Amino acid sequence: MNESANNAIIITLNNDTSEIIDLANTLDYTILEIFYQKKETPDVKSYIGKGKTEEIKDFIEKSKEKIGLVIVDGELRPSQWFNLEKTFAIEVFDRIHLILNIFEKHADRKEAKLQVKLAQLNYERPYVRELIHRARAGEHPGLMAGGEYQVDDYYEMIKKQIKKIKGQLENIRDQRELRRKHRHTGGFYLVSLAGYTNAGKSSLLNLLSKEKVKVEGKLFSTLSTTTRKIDNNNIPILLTDTVGFIQDLPAYIIDAFHSTIEEIEVADVVLLIADISEDDDIIFNKLSVSLKELTDIGVNSPIVIILNKMDGISEEIIDQKIEFLLERGILDNQTYVPISVKNKINIDKLLDLIYKSLPQLTRFNITLPLKSDSQSLLSWIYDKANVIDINYSNEISLEIECNFKIRDKIISMSNKIKNKKEN
Repeated sequence: MNESANNAIIITLNNDTSEIIDLANTLDYTILEIFYQKKETPDVKSYIGKGKTEEIKDFIEKSKEKIGLVIVDGELRPSQWFNLEKTFAIEVFDRIHLILNIFEKHADRKEAKLQVKLAQLNYERPYVRELIHRARAGEHPGLMAGGEYQVDDYYEMIKKQIKKIKGQLENIRDQRELRRKHRHTGGFYLVSLAGYTNAGKSSLLNLLSKEKVKVEGKLFSTLSTTTRKIDNNNIPILLTDTVGFIQDLPAYIIDAFHSTIEEIEVADVVLLIADISEDDDIIFNKLSVSLKELTDIGVNSPIVIILNKMDGISEEIIDQKIEFLLERGILDNQTYVPISVKNKINIDKLLDLIYKSLPQLTRFNITLPLKSDSQSLLSWIYDKANVIDINYSNEISLEIECNFKIRDKIISMSNKIKNKKEN
């Protein structure tokens, strides 16, 4: 991106521009000016009124610094996009286009790249139809994606690519499902991290797994799922980091990331993370968006709400914020805990809540003879289950808590060792 292309202006009907500015900053745009128009609904032809359009056009033409992009804080119809680009004579992105560019920048694995490409193609379809309509009406618009294709040919190529990518993603989804089955039958519980983008999910994954997954302080730095084992001596848990939520995403984008979002849907427990250091209304809105997303994708598992970044505010302010959220009803009947990943505050409380939320934990007792085969089995049990109590006398007595799916396996393996002794 050259220096002039880095300069942008924002058009908004919303007086809260914090999110659109964050999105622009993630792509390293420098915002020269924000144009706000108080308007209940967007103008049908150009999103904003004629007077505001002329004001912005005049600003662009007289600006001492060259402006390379106009960002509209909303979702444009194809006709609105075409009219704005024609009027301003520079590139125009709406909010969705901006988000898709961020996705493209951060997609580093095959699945993520396919998902982003599918979302982009679905986004482009109505715009290309608009270009076809304009061309047939006698106008000669340039193709938004560039390249050597005529608009009709390009539209057909989009349809073929969408079909091909959907097939590839379906194959990846099948492979993911197979891996999940192996993990479950191996005694692992699956816990997913969810929440509004940039709430600290990747940092929590690193802390609980004692690994070093790349963490960036930018929106949507995580697009691919990352799964790690929680580093503890209790129940074996696989923790998965997932793509962050953001409000008002079109259904086709959510659908494109279905195989990734599915990791949340099938989790045994979902950890929903929010940044408690933000303003009360922002925390409430982001939790509302996230809980709605979890409902929409069909999550029925227990949810633990994690209020991260408590290190930046006092205990009194934390209590006030929690009281505010309780009064607004967002924490009603919810399990929640304030934590600090940075300063490792309340992490033990969080782990305890995770264990208590796990479904179908079973507790039972076994005995093993004092022999080498028993020691090998003991090592395996410690890796797959929580050994609550162990006593050595004439035999080894264990009290175990584990995933019910491996209970029978442990009992069967212990019986084999006992029978081998008798023979």
